[in-house]
Amino acid sequence: MAFGWIDEQAGARRRAGLVRTLRPRPADSPLLDLASNDYLGLARHPEVTEGAARAARTWGGGSTGSRLVTGTTELHTELERALAGFCGFEAALVFSSGYAANLAAVTALAPHGSLIVSDAGNHASLIDGCRLARGERQVVGHADPEAVRKALATHGGAAIVVSDTVFSVDGDRAPLAALATACREHGAGLVVDDAHGLGVLGDGGRGAPYAAGLAGAADVVATATLSKSLGSQGGVVLGPARVIDHLVNTARTFIFDTGLAPAAAGAALAALRLLRREPERAARAREVAAELHARLTVAGLEAVRPDAAVVSVRAPSPERAVRWAADCRTAGLAVGCFRPPSVPDGVSRLRLTARADLSGAEIERAVRVIDETRP
Repeated sequence: MAFGWIDEQAGARRRAGLVRTLRPRPADSPLLDLASNDYLGLARHPEVTEGAARAARTWGGGSTGSRLVTGTTELHTELERALAGFCGFEAALVFSSGYAANLAAVTALAPHGSLIVSDAGNHASLIDGCRLARGERQVVGHADPEAVRKALATHGGAAIVVSDTVFSVDGDRAPLAALATACREHGAGLVVDDAHGLGVLGDGGRGAPYAAGLAGAADVVATATLSKSLGSQGGVVLGPARVIDHLVNTARTFIFDTGLAPAAAGAALAALRLLRREPERAARAREVAAELHARLTVAGLEAVRPDAAVVSVRAPSPERAVRWAADCRTAGLAVGCFRPPSVPDGVSRLRLTARADLSGAEIERAVRVIDETRP
C-alpha cells in the first residue's frame, strides 16, 4: 500500500510516547503563557498590531511575488535599513521566515569544496542548511572553540563556522568571541543565528553579536527571526553589503520564495521602533529569566541557569515531561515541552520563556504550578 510505512512510523511514535499534536489556541486564551517566544511582550502591543494593520491597508494582504519580481516593497527596504542600523551591521536582507534566512545564509556561503563546522546543539534550520549546502560538513562538540579550531585546521580552503548565539533548548550562550578568534586564525567566516539573542542581549537588545563586539565585522554574518522578540514573523540575514548582494543573487530561499507579507514587515518595524524607545525591555526579560531560575532552584527543581530568556527544567522521561506539561496546562499555565528527537542530548525538559511583561505575581504563580505538578 502506498505510504504504508507512515503507519509503521506512527505506531513507533505512539509506543515511544513521542506523538506530536496540534492544539489550536483561542485569541483570548486564559492561560498564563510561558511557552511562546514573545520575549518582550510585543506581539499584542497596540503599536505593533497597528503597524501590521497599517501595512496591510497600504500594501495589501501579501507581497504578491518573489522579492526579485514584485515582492520587494519600500516597506521591506525600510525594515532592512532599520534592522542593519539597530544591530550594527552594514546591510540586511529580509526573508519570509527565520528558517528560510538560515537556509539561505548557510547554503549560499558554503559552496562546493568548502568546509562547514557546525555546533552539535544547533537549531534544525542550521542543520538543514548544512545538509543542503554543497560544502563538506563537520559537526563538533557543543560550545567548544578548541574543537572548532581543530576542525578548521584539517581544511585548507574556504570555510565557515555555524552556531546559534543562544541555544534554544537550554538557553545557554555560545562563546562568540572565542569562535571568532578560531575562525580568524584559519581565515574562516562566522555565521551565527541570533534568533534568541535579538531583543534580549546586547545594549538595548541589539543582539549577541553586538554584545560580543562582532557586529559589523567583515567576517561575521548573523541571522535572526522577527517572530520572537519583535512579535511578528519573518527572518533576516545581517552582514557586509557584499555578502548580502551575494545572497540576493544566489540564495534559493530568497530568489524563489514569495516576499515577507507586508503586515509582518510593518509589525516588525513598529516593534523595532518601540524597542529603540524602550530599551529597558531587554534587561527586564533577562531579569525575569534569572528570577524564574532562582525560584525554581529554591523549589528543588533541576533548572538550567539562563544566559538569555530561555529557562529549561529537566524532566525524568519523555512520557513524564508530556504529562507534566499537560498538568501545568490544566492548572492554567502554558509551558513548552521538549523531547527527543528535538533535544540533541536526549534529555526531556520543560522549556519556559521569560517575558519582559511578566509581573512578580505571575512569576510566583508559574513556579508554584510547575512545582506542584512535578511528576
